[in-house]
Amino acid sequence: MPNIRNTLELLAPAKNAEFGIEAISHGADAVYIGGPAFGARVNAGNSVADIERLASHAHRFNARVLVAINTLLKDDELEEAQRLIWEFYEAGADALIVQDMGLLELDLPPIELHASTQTDIRTPEKARFLEDVGFSQIVLARELSLQQIRKIAAHTTATLEFFVHGALCVSYSGLCNISHAQTGRSANRGDCSQACRLPYSLADQEGRILAEDKHLLSMKDNDQSDNLRALIEAGIRSFKIEGRLKDLSYVKNITAHYRRQLDDIIEDLPSYRRSSSGVTTLFFTPQTEKTFNRGATDYFLNDRKSDIGAFDSPKFVGEKIGTVIGIGHDSIDVCSDAPLHNGDGITCFDADLKLVGLRINRAQQVASGYRIFPTPGEGRFPTDLRIGETIYRNHDQEFVRQLEKKSAERSIRVRMRFEETSDGFALRITDDEGVGAAAHLKHDKKAANNPELAMTRLRENLGKLGNTIYRSETIDLAIDTAWFIPDSVLNALRRAAVEALDAARNAAYKQPERRAAMVPPAPYPDDALSYLGNVLNAKARAFYEKHGVSVIAPAYECNAEKGEVSLMITKHCLRYSFNLCPKQVKGIRPDPMILINGNEKLTLRFDCKPCEMHVIGKLRKNRTIQLAIR
Repeated sequence: MPNIRNTLELLAPAKNAEFGIEAISHGADAVYIGGPAFGARVNAGNSVADIERLASHAHRFNARVLVAINTLLKDDELEEAQRLIWEFYEAGADALIVQDMGLLELDLPPIELHASTQTDIRTPEKARFLEDVGFSQIVLARELSLQQIRKIAAHTTATLEFFVHGALCVSYSGLCNISHAQTGRSANRGDCSQACRLPYSLADQEGRILAEDKHLLSMKDNDQSDNLRALIEAGIRSFKIEGRLKDLSYVKNITAHYRRQLDDIIEDLPSYRRSSSGVTTLFFTPQTEKTFNRGATDYFLNDRKSDIGAFDSPKFVGEKIGTVIGIGHDSIDVCSDAPLHNGDGITCFDADLKLVGLRINRAQQVASGYRIFPTPGEGRFPTDLRIGETIYRNHDQEFVRQLEKKSAERSIRVRMRFEETSDGFALRITDDEGVGAAAHLKHDKKAANNPELAMTRLRENLGKLGNTIYRSETIDLAIDTAWFIPDSVLNALRRAAVEALDAARNAAYKQPERRAAMVPPAPYPDDALSYLGNVLNAKARAFYEKHGVSVIAPAYECNAEKGEVSLMITKHCLRYSFNLCPKQVKGIRPDPMILINGNEKLTLRFDCKPCEMHVIGKLRKNRTIQLAIR
């Protein structure tokens, strides 16, 4: 077997079992899914029975199912969490995605542990500590650069996982408490209110407006398509797609896109292999721009950029398709090279720069492009629409229809050998990983009247694997005589051999075991934890005490922080975005600024040394929140 460090895993989201099965069909090597409770997406829960069904399907392709139990837990929730974890393990789950270290103090099954992105892994010391306490795979912070990833990879043998596609939280994951402060809904407990997607105006210290009614804390979506080879070189081995709340077309399209990308890399770099089995055949061409996105950025992977924000809208604007060249009473003419269809969704910005959209009832081709008639009750053109306005498409009806049908198939390549036995015939099937099984059938031997036709029919019948996950690469007819064998006999033999191979592959699959923790306990990199350590229960406190932490503040959700503290910590800097950073322009001072949302004013202060933005505020009903960039 190749070195596990050279296996590449495509990890896709599963809102439910059906989505997970489709993700595997479209090329995922692993899927992550939430259980009935304690997942970081409160609206994406699933029963243990659904997880068992998904695991049973995934394991047919040696694909893994990772269950997210990645929220902070209260003391009275630990017993239920322990019970669920045992049920996940017994249902066939391969790993547990964890944020709360209190779980490591429970009586757990020997299930593999993965450190959630909520554990905020940005340093080699943190990564090595998590490896030493028993984590086999760790999700690095999205904000890291390639150089930072390389440094972490040099200090750990744990598998490094990195988000390569999907929505970006503006805050370091696990360090955002603004939702709890403002609404009582904790992002660390899976119920974020998404204050970062709200519109704000930006003013300087004198009150001059620098940006008005923009989504200044909303990030574009992550897209690392062009950086996969660099990520592999840096040490990433698991490539994660965000989206447990996204629709099925997103899961199919984005999973298929990255499957193709990684397969091309593996073909060029034969020292690497995929971590699961099988070959994916797609019945469509993946196009990432066709499904939900807020624009694309590779964030900080190749250092800081100024265009990482989705300031115009946190919604799906869509792909640019043309411009308005005519405005009628109930239609518009659009100059567009892109084919438009009835049912497409189009968008544009009105005079107030608000995104508006409609569904096309009829797209009539004209000499200059298309005449578009809107569907009644599904949006309308802005009253201030002007000639020359840019039109976007955020719903391609033809593309969506392709994904509504069967859009991929996954199969296992096998070698088949048919041979004689003393009292009949045998069929052996061996998969591409060397797992094999055979079936035997007693049957009288009678030479065929037409040997050539008999051999042809024999080969054709043995290769009829269409209703299984197997596809024959070779069929070896190891017989000297062309025997007459009825089709019904061959069908029964083939079915028996397939069933035997299913059983052999199922027996060969083993759930990965938990990594042993270091003895004596590894010391935590720091001897003190603030409320940002997210210690919400007594078991988590005991964990950190065992690992040498002497000062442990309770998590923010304990409501013990009465003064102003950092509610959000982010690498995103509004000064940098607006070319007002002292590192960009000589002579500029990092003076305070103001973010305004309705009656709420948020003060921004800047400390440019580490380039981090801190949202400072109090836990109270009517809040004035200060932001400090450090």
